Amino acid sequence: MPMTAEGKERLDRFVARKMPEHSRTRVVQAIREGQVSVEGEVVTKPSHELRPGQQVDVQSIPESEPHNLEPAEIPLDVRYEDEHLLVVNKPRGMASHPAPGLGPSTLVNALLARSHSLSTHAGDWRPGIVHRLDKETTGLMIVAKNDRAHRALAEQIKSKHAERVYVAVVFGQPEHAQFTINKPIGRNPGVPSLMTVKQGGREAITHVRVIPSKLEPLNQSLVCCRLETGRTHQIRVHLSSMGHPVKGDKQYAKKPWNEGPMQLHAALLAFDHPATGERVAVYAEPPDDFELKTEREEVERWQ
Repeated sequence: MPMTAEGKERLDRFVARKMPEHSRTRVVQAIREGQVSVEGEVVTKPSHELRPGQQVDVQSIPESEPHNLEPAEIPLDVRYEDEHLLVVNKPRGMASHPAPGLGPSTLVNALLARSHSLSTHAGDWRPGIVHRLDKETTGLMIVAKNDRAHRALAEQIKSKHAERVYVAVVFGQPEHAQFTINKPIGRNPGVPSLMTVKQGGREAITHVRVIPSKLEPLNQSLVCCRLETGRTHQIRVHLSSMGHPVKGDKQYAKKPWNEGPMQLHAALLAFDHPATGERVAVYAEPPDDFELKTEREEVERWQ
């Protein structure tokens, strides 16, 4: 399958983006097995940097297990809905969309059981999903019911016009009441399934504000995080890099801080409605197992 690079980009990232029906792992495997060429020359290094205009040809990619798109009658906590979109408060432990090996327990499976259409803009196996949350992260997600709404909402997220505010319980007490973390994020070369702050990674910006706690715990704090970019595991990686990992984070926090349910919640979503243009702001309180509580007014101070 011949493709043309639009700009500078890692080879594996480019192929995965152009062929979303294949997992990143399968793409990397194909590159290492000599199934991908650049300008007619076989390249076996996934991190090879493409230049604008270069021709990439993919001979074959190992077959992935089919994604389970079976509708599942799973109750959803819908916080906003009309004929164009809905906003769901995703529970802990629910994956956003199907993946090889997952059963019919994802948000997509639950959405497919509802009596309305879903956008196909993100691919057949991610119907309706405009943006995702990690499996153990709770909170608000936008779901598009048609491609027009999907494109408009995705563009707002890309242009930073849409607001996404999270709350998190973190280790220790940050030095400043409000600060910005501007550190590039990329794949951890030692553990490809994890992300890390690294030179040469993609730009990542997280704004953080400490929420005063009435309990005044000695070893933990409640913070608000407003995303300016949306990299994989961004909040968790950024906070961990500052010495304030999220409580319950099995991947980026150390024992005993990584024990228990992860204390990261997408509390506020604000966006312009793709049909009416009116500003929509949706809030979902943190789940009952959140160790430090806050009010909507504290989260909305970002606005």
